[in-house]
Amino acid sequence: MSIITVNCGSSSLKMDAFDVNERRIARGSVEKIGEEGTHLVLKSDLGVVEKTLPIGDHSDAFAAVAEELVGEGRPISSAADVAAVGHRVVHGGSSFSASAIITDEIKNKIKELSGLAPLHNPVNLAGIIGAQKLFPNVPHVAVFDTAFHHTLPQAAYTYGLPYEHAQKEDIRRYGFHGTSHKFVANEASAILGKPIEDLKIISCHLGNGASLCAIDGGRSVDTSMGLTPSEGLLMGTRSGDVDPGILIHLMRKGMSVDELDTLINKKSGLLGLSGMSNDLRVIEKAMSEGNGRAQLAFDVFCRQVRKYIGAYTAVMGGLDAIIFTGGIGQGYPLVRSAVCKDLEYLGIKFDEKRNIDARGFVEASVLSSGDSAVKVLVIPTNEELAIAREAESFLVD
Repeated sequence: MSIITVNCGSSSLKMDAFDVNERRIARGSVEKIGEEGTHLVLKSDLGVVEKTLPIGDHSDAFAAVAEELVGEGRPISSAADVAAVGHRVVHGGSSFSASAIITDEIKNKIKELSGLAPLHNPVNLAGIIGAQKLFPNVPHVAVFDTAFHHTLPQAAYTYGLPYEHAQKEDIRRYGFHGTSHKFVANEASAILGKPIEDLKIISCHLGNGASLCAIDGGRSVDTSMGLTPSEGLLMGTRSGDVDPGILIHLMRKGMSVDELDTLINKKSGLLGLSGMSNDLRVIEKAMSEGNGRAQLAFDVFCRQVRKYIGAYTAVMGGLDAIIFTGGIGQGYPLVRSAVCKDLEYLGIKFDEKRNIDARGFVEASVLSSGDSAVKVLVIPTNEELAIAREAESFLVD
């Protein structure tokens, strides 16, 4: 039996399949959904399938991947061999503190929460609907990015707004990337050979979307993203933390709500500061050629990560390990080095050779020296496997 996982982005879809031994048997993706040149790739032991698809929506994309994944001569021989489907859902609001079997009521709630994650929840729902049409007789499980952060203490999730107003509108810190933060924290516990209940960990999920999480005894106690995924670190195209007075000022200057949304979420961050790209490869190349704006974007990003590490160490009253994960965290030694610079006061002894030699997309590595009081690790995140495990937990023996 196999478990399928579905992760829908704003214009993309990822679909993986795992066997009972947690071995990935296939990995599929569709890019540029809704545009010309929609491209499908499916990789498995049977080889690689690539196709250009007609313009369609996420349900169409799911159906196209499923056609290549399931059937005679395919990685999964028949639909009867699919035991469950796990779905990443970005925003679960205050309603979901754990994964849940998807019902009509839950689909309606995911739709209601779309205003808090407009780039994610609508397409997450589209993937669910498409998958249920093709696999109607198996459990479909929603795995919420926000669920891990339901352990945040009230002092961490409360904003300084009028209490009654915030309560009425469900305005609070929810946090995101919870599935990833939880996965890598448990991996770190295994690597360090210590119970997670005894560890104070800061997880740095750094990618086009980026967040930090303070994990004390296996519980999220603070995190940098807030009501929406826009708060916190400067990211690929998102501004991260800004003075709310800036937004009021821009609106008074005539900027509409939609224009402000585009500015904050799609035109800011590394892209906005560098003026060239949200791709760190492009920015690093420009830095090496002496481009000042590229250097500024890099410096701001790394400084913010370092600032949050200091803050979260104070929140937890100590620190045992820092984890780097996500596309940037796993793939860019220069970022890891810049973040850990001058953190010796925390008990970190960073080993530059280990950092350079690390293969962050392939395997976990310890980047600190053997006598470092605080360990620094790079750990490949595996949200798909984490989602598959959540889906499997709902199966009846």
